[in-house]
Amino acid sequence: MHDLITPTAAIAGFCRLNRLELIEASGSEASAFLHSQLTNDVASLTLSQARLAGYCTPKGRLLASLLIWKAAGDEGIVLELPAEQRSTFQKRLQMFIMRAKVTLTHTPKTIIGILGHSSALQLVSLFEQVPPSPYSCVRNENGSLIRLADADGIERYQWITSAELAQQHSAQLGAELPEQVWFWSEIRAGIPHITLATQEKFVPQMINYELLGGVNFKKGCYPGQEIVARSQYLGKQKRRMVLARIDSKAVASGMEVFASDDFPEENAQPCGMIVNAEPNGAQGCDCLIEIKLSYLNANVQLSSGEHCQWLAMPYPLPTEVEAG
Repeated sequence: MHDLITPTAAIAGFCRLNRLELIEASGSEASAFLHSQLTNDVASLTLSQARLAGYCTPKGRLLASLLIWKAAGDEGIVLELPAEQRSTFQKRLQMFIMRAKVTLTHTPKTIIGILGHSSALQLVSLFEQVPPSPYSCVRNENGSLIRLADADGIERYQWITSAELAQQHSAQLGAELPEQVWFWSEIRAGIPHITLATQEKFVPQMINYELLGGVNFKKGCYPGQEIVARSQYLGKQKRRMVLARIDSKAVASGMEVFASDDFPEENAQPCGMIVNAEPNGAQGCDCLIEIKLSYLNANVQLSSGEHCQWLAMPYPLPTEVEAG
């Protein structure tokens, strides 16, 4: 039995999320512009909501995965994405603004991830009302507070605030934890993040993005919309994202996995790819892996030989998927 870090037993505190950065889209046409660019419905977003969204190539492949919410004042939209992609993503989005009344600004706010069974109690001194359900949002003079999807039964929140307020109030949030604990909890919650290594690798459904509410199939067009819709309505999905454990610390986003029966043949073809991986506290990593469904009952490994041990997903998958 592996001695895994388990939120239900051990994890409580906060993490400074330096791996994430923010862009604010402001201006009277910001919402309409982003509605035409992202996979989710931006036009109907309210002050009390946050949503996942994707940004695709014209071929329907994800260039970025985002968390979005309304900026203070109700006119702008805040986009959160990995720091390593922020500058390039912002420049690409800028090219399509044309004459629209939209300004994109890198927003240097502090992002704090808070998790643990007592996290809501730790936040009541900062926010009179704590967001009641995943992807709900509240705000006041202390900043914005968003509840994220639970991980292993514990509540998780992001607090977006100034560096000064974060420093002033961090002591009341419990112990400071390494940033990797937060991103490990994202994996345990089944929430994928597109990285530089996985850009243009996945149609949203390959990483369960429509199951997570990150795709709206009733909204208007956006780059890649026809292909994403075709993937949804023409036949069953042949690839999905699943949760796994690999007994190696050297697991990274973008690595390929192979069926053990096919490897190490010289021309062995990968059957899947690591979406995200983080250390699990037991000399290995927990991972999200995008894989051909036909290989879920096979022995699957990295090119270096370590095997994938399938774990139960934290949310229901379509009936054709049998994992865990």
